[in-house]
Order: sequence, then C-alpha cells, then structure tokens
Amino acid sequence: MQAKKSIHEIASIAGVSAATVSRALHNPSMVKKETLERVLKIVEQTNFVSNAQARSFRQQTTRTVVLLVRDISNPFYLEIFKGVEEAASDAGYKVLMADARNDEARVKSYIDLVRQRQADGVIVMLGSLPFDVAAHIDRSTPIVVASEALPDVDLPTVRIDNVAAAREAVQYLIAQGHRSIAHIGGLPADYLGQERRKGYELALADAGIAIDPELVVSGDFSITAGREAASRLLDRGARFTAIFASSDQMAIGAIGALRQQGFSVPADISVIGFDDIILAEAFEPPLTTVRQPRLEMGRKAMQLMIGRLEHQDLPSVHEFKTRLVVRASVAAPRGAIIERRLGA
Repeated sequence: MQAKKSIHEIASIAGVSAATVSRALHNPSMVKKETLERVLKIVEQTNFVSNAQARSFRQQTTRTVVLLVRDISNPFYLEIFKGVEEAASDAGYKVLMADARNDEARVKSYIDLVRQRQADGVIVMLGSLPFDVAAHIDRSTPIVVASEALPDVDLPTVRIDNVAAAREAVQYLIAQGHRSIAHIGGLPADYLGQERRKGYELALADAGIAIDPELVVSGDFSITAGREAASRLLDRGARFTAIFASSDQMAIGAIGALRQQGFSVPADISVIGFDDIILAEAFEPPLTTVRQPRLEMGRKAMQLMIGRLEHQDLPSVHEFKTRLVVRASVAAPRGAIIERRLGA
C-alpha cells in the first residue's frame, strides 16, 4: 500500500509551498486557478484526502448544508433536524442548525454563506425571506423550504396541508359537543397562522357555527405567547369551552394560564395543540394534538437538497399527511359555557 504523502511532499510535487497547498484545500479562492487545479489534481492522485473530499475541493463544495429555523429553542425542530442529518450523513454531508431569531440580517448572512461557498445549500424553515434575497432566487438557487411556504418564490418545498389538519382538529372538538371554541393562532401575517386559522373557520362553518372574532387571538407559537393569549381571552370575558392552539407550545402555555385562573383541563375547558412535540405526551394532561411526520419531512427535505445540488428535475411540492393524536386534554363540555371565575 502506498504511504500517504505529507503536505510538504504534495507541495514539492506541485512545485509550490506547503502554505499554498493549505490555501488550496481550505481557501481555494485565494489561489490562482492554474495553481489550484494542479494542486488539487495531485491531492486526488496521491489520496492525500478521501476521494469524496478531493471531489469537494475540486468542485469547490463544502459538503455542508445549513438548516435555518425560526427559533432554535423550539423542540419542534429536533425531529426535523434528526431527519435532515440522517439523510445528509448517508450522502456524505454535514448539517449545521442556525437560528434566524426573526432577524432579517441573520437570515441574509446565513444564505450568503452559499454565495461565499462556505455552505452548499440552505434548508429554510421560515415564513418569509428578506426582499433582496427573495428577488434573486430562481430554480437553480440551492434552497429548500421545509414545513413552511414561501408564496413569492418557486422552491422545492416539504410541507403538510395545514388547512386540512386544523380543520380535522376543530371538527374533533365539535364532535365532542363543543360549540364555543377559541383559537390561539399564529401571527396574522404568518403563513402557518393563516392556513391554520382557515382550517378553524372552515370547521366552524361546516357545523353552522358563527365565527366570533372575540374568540380569536394570536401569538408567536411559544409557551409565553400561549399563556398571554389565554389570559387575553379570559380578561376580555370571552365565553368558550375549548381552545384550538396553532402549536403545542401555545397550548401548553394556555393550559398554564387557565389553571392560574382556577380552571381544570379538560373538565372545564378542553385544549388541542398542533405538532406533537416531545412535551405533548409528557405534559399533564397529555395533549391531544396534530402529529406531523417531522422525521420523514426532514429526510425528504435533505433528499430534495441533494437533488437540487445535483441539478435534478424535482417536483415543486412534497406534501405529507398528518394524524390527529387523541389524548386526555379533550372532554365533552359540562353543558354550561365557561366564563371567567372572579374570586369563585
């Protein structure tokens, strides 16, 4: 077996310095094209690095993909990341998870990593992109959308039917006898919030229940937002026997606020969430919720990314089915519409 060459031997064969070889491997943009090609050819011929690495160097790829999420602290993203990482590892890629924090400058900086050849592609889990970024995206841009939708750009997308899933959840509440159902939705301008509210309204319309604007509040999908939204419903004297929340975290926060006001879930008020995060089953009471197949969605998103990087002709949208998971947070209403207990 041929002994592995050292970086100094590679440099000697190529007629350059060891520093030039290092730059060719790690900062190829700093090396003249002719020199870079000569060094990389020798690197590959001598098996100085693995064949996959050598191909990456020659093609100036990093074998790295960024998963850009709304809020890295949200456990919803863990299963997505796991699926992305599994598919990436099988194909010889690495995955970095990045936190957008609702900051356009941060979003732009992570997408710029692709333009700067510090990453091969970005899987975005965001409701929007900065205007100057979206304006320059086309079918060749190495971006895949997961769990969200970007209506103004044509990109491979992995998602669920949020309208149908929300509709099924509210229909289940109605089937248990609930007629006064509050909705804690996403922010009004947010795609997920809009789609899940449509499902809520369609379910009410199907049952001939008038939509009461006083029963609709919004939040940013966090536990804090759910707690504050439920408190707003109670403070305004809203009358309801059930809540459909657009995320499990908001459902959990809402239950906390209800308990602080002396209500029992589900004896007094039923609650349904959305996503089936790891906390949903462990919470008390275990949360009835909409399950998204997040592991499979993550795998598919990475597969679409690999196809995009290999210039394959891919379908624009891959839609997964959801399932309503019935647990203990929903019961039939007691009969009387629940009102806020003031000192009761």
